[in-house]
Amino acid sequence: MAFLTRWHDDPSRPTLKEAGRDLGVRVAAPLVAWWLVVLAIGWMLTDGPLHDLGVREERVNKWFASSRTSLFDGITLFFSWTGATVSIIGVCVVVVAVVWWRTRQWWFAVIPLIAISAQALVFFFTTLLIDRERPHVEKLDDSPPTSSFPSGHTGAATGLYFTLALMALRIRQPALRAVVVTVCLLIPFCVGTARLYRGMHHVSDVVVAMVNGALACLLAWNWLRRTPAVEGGQTSERAGMAASHRG
Repeated sequence: MAFLTRWHDDPSRPTLKEAGRDLGVRVAAPLVAWWLVVLAIGWMLTDGPLHDLGVREERVNKWFASSRTSLFDGITLFFSWTGATVSIIGVCVVVVAVVWWRTRQWWFAVIPLIAISAQALVFFFTTLLIDRERPHVEKLDDSPPTSSFPSGHTGAATGLYFTLALMALRIRQPALRAVVVTVCLLIPFCVGTARLYRGMHHVSDVVVAMVNGALACLLAWNWLRRTPAVEGGQTSERAGMAASHRG
């Protein structure tokens, strides 16, 4: 599929002008539109027609709170930290550095950075305008000053690890590739469940955050214009010229 192989099909180096143009047109512009959608959802859950749903979904948090055990407290603490800012940034920096070193393609290596930055912008500016209280249950983590909507931990984990899953498709060993992709796809769900279990977010906070992270992943994966491969497995003319020039 061209979507999955777009960075392999066309490895040509973009100019700074091309990179800046595509970042604005293909990431920033659609991100603003999505942010307005998130704001509308947040308003509906806090003060609009979905307010009753926002109240009823707290039953899930109460069920988790009543089912807590020391074992699951420890497991969810691990996954809660997996989605924390310091963990997300740390993993992202290491991946960007390693991929840049291995491929010599900065425009491919920065994809995870674009993904977590995009979801973070939507998260941050939403919390400035939507003030949703956290669930009324005992909280196992310190409550940050931001609003409960959407979940920053879940959005960040989704944006980063969904992106890493796409990048991991380049791994040549089938067994290792399958393991890495599967783990990367599961981590955001574990983080979201952990945040519910620990009383930090409502279900809708987590769901919207996962959509936010997934959209950020898609925008980041497609951030730069690429020329698809032509039939017969040949790379595009643009990619071939670039490779020939580098050689």
